[in-house]
Amino acid sequence: MSEIPNTMSAVLTTGHGGFDVLEHRNDVQVPTPESDQVLLRVLGAGINNTDINTRTAWYSKSVRDETNSDDSKGLDDDGSWSGNPLNFPIIQGADCCGEIVAVGDDIDIKRIGERVLVRTMQQYAVDYRPFECWTMGSECDGAFAQYMVAFSDESYKIESNWSDIELASIPCAYSTAENLLERSNVKNSEVVLITGASGGVGSAAIQLAKRRGAKVIAIASAEKINDVKKIGADTVIKRGESLNGVLEAESVDVVIDLVAGGQWAELLDVLKKGARYAAAGAIAGPIVELDIRTLYLKDLTLMGCTFQDGQVFKNLIGYIERNEIKPLVAKSYPLKDIVNAQKDFLSKKYTGKLVLIP
Repeated sequence: MSEIPNTMSAVLTTGHGGFDVLEHRNDVQVPTPESDQVLLRVLGAGINNTDINTRTAWYSKSVRDETNSDDSKGLDDDGSWSGNPLNFPIIQGADCCGEIVAVGDDIDIKRIGERVLVRTMQQYAVDYRPFECWTMGSECDGAFAQYMVAFSDESYKIESNWSDIELASIPCAYSTAENLLERSNVKNSEVVLITGASGGVGSAAIQLAKRRGAKVIAIASAEKINDVKKIGADTVIKRGESLNGVLEAESVDVVIDLVAGGQWAELLDVLKKGARYAAAGAIAGPIVELDIRTLYLKDLTLMGCTFQDGQVFKNLIGYIERNEIKPLVAKSYPLKDIVNAQKDFLSKKYTGKLVLIP
């Protein structure tokens, strides 16, 4: 095993703002694990919406537009997903595949050498209180660096023939998707409508819903329809097309929504009576119009899905190790090219995940 250096390359986010707040440096101190932590050599770090939304302060209530618009930059005082101010500079990066290279005093030294995935939505730091968690790369430093520390309890050993880059595409997107399906209790033979289906979470949701035996209707841009079908969608609807003109009324059991925006009301129109709607994103805009009569007259259940029970990540580890799902990596970049990677992400020209290699 190579010697651990004193300094490393990392990307520091120096404040809320544009790409100019991303500072790639080669003189960042390598962190030292606390007694309950491990030190990881980062093998791959995926790009996610939450990284960009945190940087731009899109989570601020002052923002009313889509995630990559000129009006998507919010206020500093409530710009994080938790609504609390962040202490800059921070190292972002919600996805991590890494190798344990050192451990804290309370951790078994036998963990050194393990390849692990780090859970994105972490409960250990908040004593496993329900509906409370830390997001990696927000409340604690993340994976946009050569090394990072993580709580041992949140670092899951993975035994798989997948590459480091493929594994790095999983934690945030796939745990978000699995949580949406778990919370909405998607069952065999149900009809599931997935918005934003070509992105990281959407493409993961297609695979995970099909794994549960569901019939998947996906929404994607015209140029990505064939890509989304290859992932496993049974039907693909072109983004922007009226759902009421394509689908029968009350024909969908569950909506998995990552988009929101102007067509949001149509999602509720196509839900069956007693059906479920689950959301974990609003890339087309967070402000929607709800006819409350639709909600109560159809006995719908609407749920927001951020907090993740520990079983969600354990599910993913099992799916990977049993090869029940497959990685969808579109492109990888060296860490120093993070700005190009995030620009490509925002362009939405790729299907699947983009991954940084420190």
